[in-house]
Amino acid sequence: MISFGSHNEQLPPQEKGKKQGKSKGQNVVKKAYARKTKEDKPVVAICYDFDKTLTPDDMQAQGYIQSVGFDVKDFWTEANQLAVDNDMDQNLAYMLKMVREAEGNLIFNKQNLMEYGSKVTLFPGVEEWFERMRKYGEEKGVIVEHYIISSGLKEMIEGTGIAQKGAFTKIYASSFYYNARGLAEWPAQVINYTNKTQCLFRIEKGVLDINDPGVNEYFPPEKLRVPFRNMIYIGDSDTDVPCMKLVNVHGGYSIGVYNPEQGDKTKVYKMVRDNRIKMFAPADYREGEPLDELVKQIIDRTACNEVLENRSADYRNEVRDFDANSGADADKNAKDDLIIRLAMSPNFVYTHQTIAKLSEFNAWTPSQKEKLVTILLQNNQVRLIAGNDDIKSFYEKIIETMDLQDEKVEEARGVFDWFALL
Repeated sequence: MISFGSHNEQLPPQEKGKKQGKSKGQNVVKKAYARKTKEDKPVVAICYDFDKTLTPDDMQAQGYIQSVGFDVKDFWTEANQLAVDNDMDQNLAYMLKMVREAEGNLIFNKQNLMEYGSKVTLFPGVEEWFERMRKYGEEKGVIVEHYIISSGLKEMIEGTGIAQKGAFTKIYASSFYYNARGLAEWPAQVINYTNKTQCLFRIEKGVLDINDPGVNEYFPPEKLRVPFRNMIYIGDSDTDVPCMKLVNVHGGYSIGVYNPEQGDKTKVYKMVRDNRIKMFAPADYREGEPLDELVKQIIDRTACNEVLENRSADYRNEVRDFDANSGADADKNAKDDLIIRLAMSPNFVYTHQTIAKLSEFNAWTPSQKEKLVTILLQNNQVRLIAGNDDIKSFYEKIIETMDLQDEKVEEARGVFDWFALL
């Protein structure tokens, strides 16, 4: 489902003054951003790194670097040194290196970058993978979407056969700004291992445009289009760790992949030890292979889990509606919750924290007072520090408004009398 948000956007310098009816200095236009909203069916978002996840090597090393007369290893060594020498982001460094080395060797434009992308080699089964997973999701009542989150070049990814066939809902990757002649002049977007995580929040909320500030807005849990528990992140290395960790922490699934021909599991073993991933498989995307079976099992589980999640949401809505219609006292609910917390207090620190919150209220029902006194008598995490000023002050106010002849009240007074003798 699509909705639209809007925001004032600054025009690039070459566009200033070009908009109809705009005078000098009036360089702001209002842009409507297309947003995806929650669907009637659960959505599973499968997010992929690109280099060494869907393809065996870096995309730049599969034609471009050789075309400018560089050895692959030497190119990356010099690009990384450029970053070190200039306190520069490594991705910005390699992009600058690409522009510089293209001079005199090739026309550095989007068309040529896409042409290099069209020649990128993919792991076995990748060509058929995306549509197969979409169809499997349909059979299970689940919408399956595919996203790229890569530090590689968007133009090259867009040139691949899979992107040309519309495999991806959105491609988040580094890209260039092109001047009036169509030549790359400046980085338009840079995706590094930390801001990759922003892309996950965009997917979660359906706020997919990279410039849409709606990603910072609050969304109630029931309005999230793709909760993290319905995300699968597939990657191969340390650059994927922030995304893997974020997805894992919020109940999603992070899968490490390794080259099936080389069979080197060193990286995925390390990511398991570091609690970055819980699952790994060879990067073989053919039907019936371990990765295929693993992702299908996650889709199966999501289909069942979302039934329970929807029921849970229905229960919460029922309680909310009941409270609204019955005029339920918000203060009473808050007090009852704190009384339960005090009854279950596991340590003295927690007791002091809860008493501090309880002390913010003045009026108590007879039932609440009785519960508070019972907690004092039965929970040692309260009773053993009843002589502390905050505990004593709170309970004295409670007890003085109760029937002093009550057996529990007398016992409670005895607790405080004992502390007074110390």
